[in-house]
Amino acid sequence: MSPPFIRPALLDDLPAIVAIYNEAIEQRFATADLRPVSVEQRRQWFAEHDPSAYPIYVSEADGEVLGWCSLSAYRAGREAVLRTAEISYYVARASRRRGIGRTLVEHAVFEAPRLGKRVLFAILLEKNEPSIRLMERCGFERWGRLPDVAEIDGELVSHVYYGRRA
Repeated sequence: MSPPFIRPALLDDLPAIVAIYNEAIEQRFATADLRPVSVEQRRQWFAEHDPSAYPIYVSEADGEVLGWCSLSAYRAGREAVLRTAEISYYVARASRRRGIGRTLVEHAVFEAPRLGKRVLFAILLEKNEPSIRLMERCGFERWGRLPDVAEIDGELVSHVYYGRRA
């Protein structure tokens, strides 16, 4: 297998992006979505990610998308926070623990200044310890906690915010 590389996502990548996201939904505690999403449901989300301001990146090897990372608008339309973006990332189950998530996050952090972003933050479920460790390894710090705001399979779970200056 050739080494993975990172590139901007194309609309043709959307089925793989959705499949990876649905694995995270199935896993529980990696996202607050509880039901699988369809490619059709995610088309608008994809369209809202202008590559010049809020890109979606994929990690690819041998024509296969192994993971993805997106930067999304924070409080869209509010000028005071235009230079702040939410970062999200997901890695295919079969490709986890190979450094793909870290490489994607580091790439997004590196690209953020070029995109006009000075602050990045992630919203994680507090039970998602692998993502918390990843954020910390990538220089993010815990900025806040919203206690018991999510309910997954009858269990209350807090959201934690991790952020860093780009």
